[in-house]
Amino acid sequence: MLASKSMNQLQRLLLSARRLSSSQIIPPSCLLHQRLFSTSDTDSSAASFSSSHPKMQTLEGKASNKSRSTSSTTTSLNEDELAKFSAIADTWWHSEGPFKPLHQMNPTRLAFIRSTLCRHFSKDPSSAKPFEGLRFIDIGCGGGLLSEPLARMGATVTGVDAVDKNVKIARLHADMDPVTSTIEYLCTTAEMLADEGRKFDAVLSLEVIEHVANPAEFCKSLSALTIPNGATILSTVNRTMRAYASTIVGAEYILRWLPKGTHQWSSFVTPEELSMILQHASVDVKEMAGFVYNPITGRWLLSDDISVNYIAYGTKRKDLGDI
Repeated sequence: MLASKSMNQLQRLLLSARRLSSSQIIPPSCLLHQRLFSTSDTDSSAASFSSSHPKMQTLEGKASNKSRSTSSTTTSLNEDELAKFSAIADTWWHSEGPFKPLHQMNPTRLAFIRSTLCRHFSKDPSSAKPFEGLRFIDIGCGGGLLSEPLARMGATVTGVDAVDKNVKIARLHADMDPVTSTIEYLCTTAEMLADEGRKFDAVLSLEVIEHVANPAEFCKSLSALTIPNGATILSTVNRTMRAYASTIVGAEYILRWLPKGTHQWSSFVTPEELSMILQHASVDVKEMAGFVYNPITGRWLLSDDISVNYIAYGTKRKDLGDI
């Protein structure tokens, strides 16, 4: 019965998308990131984050002590977008919840990050901890789905999110493992940290730029946080009809994987626009890849098709003053 219902939903999605494009249907990205977890792992972890669970209430005080909160209005914050993700913050570690696409995409995005950053920093990609000795920052970290695997790969990680509830969830989950308990989580913005003069070897921001008010100012802050010759990685959704069909029509209105209104098609960023914005922010894009979803296997693959979901890797130019 369930299988029949799922097939009917998939058929409806395909029919709707064909009215917009004859291309392959690809589900959406949400805000933020991922962790190398099995489904059973994420499900068991999510159970401990129920708001009615006594342990969650007990640990709230501990989380607030380990997560610094900074209250400030910046040019790139979008208050409406912050409210959307604050409303579903408790579901970050539910692999079948609103962030299911991110959990499914974990291995693929991490494979791109591992490959490009190992090459950039001349590290051994076969090493268990290839990023040891490097400082990474995860901008828009959400519940820590990207920050945690980066820490497991040896990086010294700072996770940043403007939603206090996200930071608390991330802190609580990270504290369950001694390896990830070393992550520094901050409730602040990229602009605030840039003003403080913080610098990192690599700056990562996945599925965030389409939710900010000013992408150009946001990218300037990412660049300011990156050391000269450092690396920057961003992922987002292309502004195409295929992206509209899968990310909005399919995921929000037909399959209902995401709350309606999670994405605004006009806020999506094309690869050309992203490259230009980063170029003006002293970051040269070196590589791009697309994410393609197979609805039969339920897996994502890296592809040269960047018409929907895509990820970009760039390097911070070395200014004359840094020579």
